Amino acid sequence: MMECAVVGKFFSPIFSSSRSVVVEKRKLPSLHKKIKFCSSKFKMKATQAETHLSQEAELQAEKRGSSTGVGVGELIWPSPSDGTPFWKKDFPSSGVSPEVPADVKDSDPKHIIHVTAEMAPIAKVGGLGDVVTGLARACLSRGHTVDIMLPFYECIQKQHIKDLTVITKYNSYHDGNWVPTNAYRGVVSGIPVIFIEPSNQFFKGQYVYGGSFNELEAYLFFSRACLEWMQQVTSTQPDIIHVHEWQTGALPLLYWDIYHHLSLKPRIVLTIHNMEHYGECSKEQLSKSGLEGSVYASIDKAIDDRTIGHNPERLSLLKGGIVYSNAVVTVSPTYLKETLCTGWLASTLVRNRDKYFGILNGIDTTMWNPATDIFLPVKFNDQKPEGKKFCKYYVQRGLGLASEGTQDGNHVPDITYKAPLVVCITRLVPQKGLHLISHAIKRIEELGGQMVILGKASDAQVATEFECLAKLHNQGPCIRILLMFSEELSHLLYAAADMVLVPSIYEPCGLTQMIGMRYGAVPVVRKTGGLADTVFDMDDQSNHNRANGFVFEGIDEGSLICALDRAFTYYREKPDEWNGILKKVMEVDNSWNNTAGKYVELYNSKSVRL
Repeated sequence: MMECAVVGKFFSPIFSSSRSVVVEKRKLPSLHKKIKFCSSKFKMKATQAETHLSQEAELQAEKRGSSTGVGVGELIWPSPSDGTPFWKKDFPSSGVSPEVPADVKDSDPKHIIHVTAEMAPIAKVGGLGDVVTGLARACLSRGHTVDIMLPFYECIQKQHIKDLTVITKYNSYHDGNWVPTNAYRGVVSGIPVIFIEPSNQFFKGQYVYGGSFNELEAYLFFSRACLEWMQQVTSTQPDIIHVHEWQTGALPLLYWDIYHHLSLKPRIVLTIHNMEHYGECSKEQLSKSGLEGSVYASIDKAIDDRTIGHNPERLSLLKGGIVYSNAVVTVSPTYLKETLCTGWLASTLVRNRDKYFGILNGIDTTMWNPATDIFLPVKFNDQKPEGKKFCKYYVQRGLGLASEGTQDGNHVPDITYKAPLVVCITRLVPQKGLHLISHAIKRIEELGGQMVILGKASDAQVATEFECLAKLHNQGPCIRILLMFSEELSHLLYAAADMVLVPSIYEPCGLTQMIGMRYGAVPVVRKTGGLADTVFDMDDQSNHNRANGFVFEGIDEGSLICALDRAFTYYREKPDEWNGILKKVMEVDNSWNNTAGKYVELYNSKSVRL
């Protein structure tokens, strides 16, 4: 509903006319070698054509490695006046092979079960879903047995599930009753997934979060239902149960105080993706899972330290998970250091420092690959980056950031080279630096650049503020604010962007900067958490070999403006250096290969030989 509303606002009369719309075909210059495409919507004939750039633009193009043409032939250019937005056209059903590539094989394969509230692409809200899928695929590729257990949300995208079938019907406990429950099995992105579906109202609704059911109690039920399925129903004995975030924070408590005494023998690993979500819980609510809630209301177990002495005191499922897990991981080394020093959970983490690890997330480089990405009109890679300019112009045309008029000759116009395109793909929440995003809009416009923001706000006041910004800017020539989430459009924006902006106040890891780099978008980031572990400033002479972006430290407007100004100066006045940055960021290996190896080492150190 949000997407429809915002798209309706975006496709305003300024982008349309009374005449019937004719989709213009524009011939473009070609590479020496032809490029193959998957999508029937982007049928392209290889042709030879001359470029007709102005001398200045041609010089800049040559310096940026774009002087040769791109083999795109006849490409159907999008327009904001099209009846269907360009990111909602038909694409091939899958851009990721269900076969997980076999690279490194570990000598001691384990059975790992992830218990999670999210999984990309079928139940994705934020980075959690991407991480679970990416890590699972990487461990499968290394020879491990991996399953994911996920609630069978009513809104789940079933079209991405292969071979979905009911495998078990059983009962699981909740609030004095045994609830009839179905377990399904299917395959998503090559990963076996077990879906848990209770017969009550849990997990019903149009969205993963925010349904009419009690969310906390639903995840308490889910945590026990997963253990019940392993122990009572299938006698499954994994080596590792890997839980994620507060939603499954009760599972370690249930495991050690109930199911380990029955027959289960695995060890528990908890990954904390964002320390700001605590899973606040009353003793009475925890008791509905079958545990005695009052037992956990102590400083060394699960009491929420902020509520000690209050009436009533509260529990934290995340804290309980930290205490009861065999290992606790957070998603970057810098975020680990930050969480040991700040926040009310710091004292708990310090007490459990010997089992607390910081492992940087990776990205799934099969899903995020500009050389094979099904959503892109033109493919490219670090060796042949020329196609990126055509992706940029394609997005500019589709969003009304470039003229639809007939140019003199068949070429990408000067605007594509002269105006840096900055993209910000984010959840619109305070953590992400909302005031800095607003300042960036103003500064980028002053600098003669362009900016596209893609994101949704869960808070009504934030949504209203950004709706006002969208009304103010979306009909102009520089800024587009799209208040929605679109997987397809995010791929297109990464491919089009010259820069990706991540001005987070805190950022446990961040995937945006890594995906952006994969697609040749130079990151402009605030130095915090995983951003500090992955982006290194171009002007930092002490770290020149790793320099790959533009970094600022303050949370003030001036710090952001300084970083943007420096990035724009490199783009416009130092094309040789910019070309080097673009190639360098595309070559950075942020894949799950190294990260998965560190998780495997952790699994090996904690698992028990049966």
